[in-house]
Amino acid sequence: MIAELGLAMLWMAAALAVLQLVAGALALRPATAHLAGVVRPVAILQGVLVACAFASLISLFLTTDLSVKLVAENSHSAKPFIFKLAGTWGNHEGSMLMWVTIMSLAGGFVALIEKRLREETLIATLAGQAFVSLGFYAFLLLASNPFTRLAEPPPEGAGLNPLLQDIGLAFHPPTLYVGYVGLSIAFSFAVGALVTRDVGPAFARAMRPWVLGAWIFLTLGITAGSYWAYYTLGWGGWWFWDPVENASLMPWLAATALLHSCSVLAARNALRTWTVMLGVIAFSMSMVGTFLVRSGILTSVHAFAVDPTRGTFILALLAIYIGGALLLFALRAGTVTEGARFAVVSRESALVFNNVMLCGILGIVLVGTLYPLLTEAMGVKVSVGPPYFNPVSAVFAIPMMLVMMVGPVLRWREDTGGRITWQIAVPALVMAAALLVVELLFAPINLLPALGLSIAPGLAVASLQPLVGRNLRRTPLPIYGMVVAHFGIAVALFGMASEGAFSTERLAAMSPGDSQQVGPWKVSLQAIDPVAGPNWTALEATVAVSYAGAAPSVLHPQARTFANPPGNRTESALLTRWNGQLYAVLGEEGDDGRWQMRFWWKPFVPMIWYGGALVALGGLLALLGRVARDVKRLVAIDKIAWRRERQGR
Repeated sequence: MIAELGLAMLWMAAALAVLQLVAGALALRPATAHLAGVVRPVAILQGVLVACAFASLISLFLTTDLSVKLVAENSHSAKPFIFKLAGTWGNHEGSMLMWVTIMSLAGGFVALIEKRLREETLIATLAGQAFVSLGFYAFLLLASNPFTRLAEPPPEGAGLNPLLQDIGLAFHPPTLYVGYVGLSIAFSFAVGALVTRDVGPAFARAMRPWVLGAWIFLTLGITAGSYWAYYTLGWGGWWFWDPVENASLMPWLAATALLHSCSVLAARNALRTWTVMLGVIAFSMSMVGTFLVRSGILTSVHAFAVDPTRGTFILALLAIYIGGALLLFALRAGTVTEGARFAVVSRESALVFNNVMLCGILGIVLVGTLYPLLTEAMGVKVSVGPPYFNPVSAVFAIPMMLVMMVGPVLRWREDTGGRITWQIAVPALVMAAALLVVELLFAPINLLPALGLSIAPGLAVASLQPLVGRNLRRTPLPIYGMVVAHFGIAVALFGMASEGAFSTERLAAMSPGDSQQVGPWKVSLQAIDPVAGPNWTALEATVAVSYAGAAPSVLHPQARTFANPPGNRTESALLTRWNGQLYAVLGEEGDDGRWQMRFWWKPFVPMIWYGGALVALGGLLALLGRVARDVKRLVAIDKIAWRRERQGR
């Protein structure tokens, strides 16, 4: 009954999306403008219905209803509660329903609370959002129905992929999906503004909080996903340039550029065309990522193994949405004026430069991700990895970070280099000192890590300069948000560079009682014992570790075996200190009775994820500041209107 109810609500929501699109399109014509009053309530109701449908699927997973095909294929009665819950979206159909739910709820919230746009532009935006939603409703209902029943339920479910039976599944996909789908709002705003020829500061101010919210969740999702893969896969790396990893990075790069363009357009009425184009590109990258993950053309631990028919469906959606938006842009480009001009030395110029660098990195990642797929289709297998991505993307990233040091202290419209001499000199001296220390104390180090170790301290100092000379109690939250986010980038860069420069790896065959030296650590294998979990068994190593002769600690890496479905997973053990992380992995037993053990000492590697969290926190502070400012403005407008109404009476 629950499955049928969920499916019925999904169909009703799809019908409402049709109504929202038709009513929104007709409301833009003077003869049928009265239909505008239908669009907002329909968008809100649509979001409620899809949320109820998703809640129905969650209920089916929590009760392990094996009469539902999706539950039978992806769950098991013995799974812990958190994995039953996360199993709802740990598969293709469930994750697509989550995608549609977030998209519809976002559209409903826009209809409910958005008051900064002209009514005509808002209606066009909601119609655009309905148009985007319809394609995903069709994909879900016609090709990926999550509520399909089985004629004969199996006695037990197949279980969840062992690699997904981790707490990371409960947090990583939802945050990433909110970011992905949040960019559909930016896309709809861009389409709505083009349709009504309303590309201006009001449009940017309305779109900016939605872009910022999506960007925050993308940042959290990428950061959490990186750490999840780092400790779960057992290979000791935090980023492999896997195509599916790149699929999440590309929308983030485009969203970062879009966020800065929105700020320029909102504050100074410049970069109109650039902002609209980035709104289209950001969602395009989300669609490209969706295609890569769900088309079946990738073999990746992150990808959903689905048939090519579904991939063709998504490719068709991508062509319709992006092709249609670009066609609309081409038709309306003449109506989008250039906007206010600015000098070469100005904050706008710095933001434009960094946006170009971000788009350059985006292009590098996109080409490196798609090129192996194209060559494989022609019968030639090519591997593109860190030797390509790291140096080529650094060509754009390094100038971008250097400009980031001075951009926030430049004035709008026009400035002079002489005014900010000391703001340039201080970070430059810090960078020079850091590079000197690295070369004198730690040489030889590869070029890229050395540059990262020198740029990071300079960027950290420069990120604090916008606070110099301000009354800190009266400084707006968005300024604090910018400072924290830029400081977070410096922290993450330092962690990346340190990991690349100073990591130590040790692969050893060990018997109980054997010891090894891993950097400053002495590690001793004490025992290998069998242990059992709620739905797995494992061999667990007991490893005593001591840092530079200090009192020992104990690590317990495991090699887990799952029965439903059958599979193995490495469970690494981590010990975190202020200056780095020791990483231990238990391998297989050799013919001689010794165990393969792998250890890494990674100085300052946690700073990568601390930095990511700071970047997201900076975005949150900026969002709260923007929202609070908008609420005050709307309250003031309402008060003025109320007073005028009383005076009129």
